[in-house]
Amino acid sequence: MDENSIAWKVALKAHEQGAQFTLTNAPVALRMGEIKKLSEICNAPIIGADATIVEDLEKLVSESMNHLGGKLDFVLHSIGMSPNVRKGKTYTDVNYEWMQKTYDISAFSLHKTLQTCMKQDALNDWASVLALTYIAAQRSFPGYGDMADAKATLESIVRSFGYYYGTQKKVRVNSISQSPTMTTAGSGIKGFDSFFGFAEKMSPLGNASADACADYCVSMFSDLTRYVTMQNLFHDGGFSNVGVSDAIMHLFEEKKGE
Repeated sequence: MDENSIAWKVALKAHEQGAQFTLTNAPVALRMGEIKKLSEICNAPIIGADATIVEDLEKLVSESMNHLGGKLDFVLHSIGMSPNVRKGKTYTDVNYEWMQKTYDISAFSLHKTLQTCMKQDALNDWASVLALTYIAAQRSFPGYGDMADAKATLESIVRSFGYYYGTQKKVRVNSISQSPTMTTAGSGIKGFDSFFGFAEKMSPLGNASADACADYCVSMFSDLTRYVTMQNLFHDGGFSNVGVSDAIMHLFEEKKGE
């Protein structure tokens, strides 16, 4: 997590609205020190946890409740990593052990988080859980690799766990499908810069920024959206509903005339 990440900006926005919360990251990432700056700004303690290890999540949830003095009102799942993508493996030539890591980090960690919260009865009635995702879960995007499969699984967990948590505790579980965003994680995808420009020309409103996504997340944490659950919510300037745009057509027409 760094200043460019969506999770960082969500924390700042939530702090501006008076929210109290805890911060977490994998122990190896905590050594880099970036999150300490955010902790100081938001007056939020850091509790290290590997989201793939249930014992770590149990400690994270129980210590968060102890610090905050009760059950939680919202949780943000902003985790995604693919060893295959990082190491340049194509989708048709993945390392399957790495692929399992992709699923565990990017998708199953949400299930583990939700299950841990449910077992500890850690969430208040009408609490809101959000997970960040991307439209590659529904459509093919070369370069996104096995992350696309992981995001599809993540969105399925949102629907499935959302049903059970809704019926039992009125807890809302949703995912937000964000525009391509200039974050450290996003920029690591091959051809990201070109695709960022393409999406900008395809979207009637342009790409949604990380700051705008943070605003949307905070609105989803609030009681103003308390009957929204089990949804994959597109926050992409309209990209998801555009077949082709005039701007893209003009580019092809210009090339044709050269």
